[in-house]
Amino acid sequence: MTRFILQRLLETAAVLLIMSFVIYGLIGLMPGDPIDLMIASDPSLTPEDAARLKAVYGLDRPLHERYLAWLGAALQGDFGYSRLYARPVPEILWPRLGNTVLLMGASFLLALALALPAGIVAALRPHSAVDGLVNLAAFAGISIPTFWLAILLIILFAVILGVLPASGTASAGLEPGSLAALADRARHLVLPVLTLTLVSAGTLLRYVRAAMIEALRQDYIRTARAKGVGTGRLVLRHALRNAMIPVVTIMALDFGTLFSGALVTETIFAYLGMGKTIFDAVMGNDYNLALIGLLFATGVVLLANLLADLAYAWLDPRIVYR
Repeated sequence: MTRFILQRLLETAAVLLIMSFVIYGLIGLMPGDPIDLMIASDPSLTPEDAARLKAVYGLDRPLHERYLAWLGAALQGDFGYSRLYARPVPEILWPRLGNTVLLMGASFLLALALALPAGIVAALRPHSAVDGLVNLAAFAGISIPTFWLAILLIILFAVILGVLPASGTASAGLEPGSLAALADRARHLVLPVLTLTLVSAGTLLRYVRAAMIEALRQDYIRTARAKGVGTGRLVLRHALRNAMIPVVTIMALDFGTLFSGALVTETIFAYLGMGKTIFDAVMGNDYNLALIGLLFATGVVLLANLLADLAYAWLDPRIVYR
């Protein structure tokens, strides 16, 4: 197992290295650079000034030389400055990362808490009224567009009822760390978390139901029933553990997608997370911020897949990694 983990970590590092070059190259090929944008905003700059500034910042060098210079600095912990915020990239990303972890973690856990019991109940009574209702809810969660659901929730809870804020991460004027600030932060989280939870729960629910139905048809389940094993133990200790293997795959993919794929939700709710930050950085030609943000999102996806592989071995002792 240790050898497998080390091998996967090395593969992760290699993928991140390749992705850094690909992302750096794609961003470098985008029309315009920071100096061009500076010239466009200040007509007094002459072409000689632009050439001098490009030489100072190394923008006149070939793409591969600029990439190697950036990589050397990044390996030493220097990720550069954000053009949009005029601050070091880590100072911008860490607070946004915390916001995304809070949003993603809450929605992911709530979606799992909804999907597991509902999927199990539906699988125990296939083709019943309860199963039909669960299927309807799952299809609704899968089919409803995220932006449309978010707008409906804003109209209902923020505009009509006026009980929840429509956007932002916190209200101004509150003392950080106080009870009032924590309660206000929780109120700002309700609508984006609810949006992501409803969208994610539908997919998980379908897979939990299908995997549980398949597991309950196996011979070892019939044998356990013949031996008098109770329904609770039969479901939780025998069927669910085997049914979770395909579900873990979907959870790993969903986890990685939520980290960087909540762009629509974060944009609609003006929530300063990683998805919105990466989008704003790409649109604003903020090379350093976009590059580090995209690489971090790639690393999270790779780590989620590694954790899924380790979960397979825990769920099924027959799976052995060498």
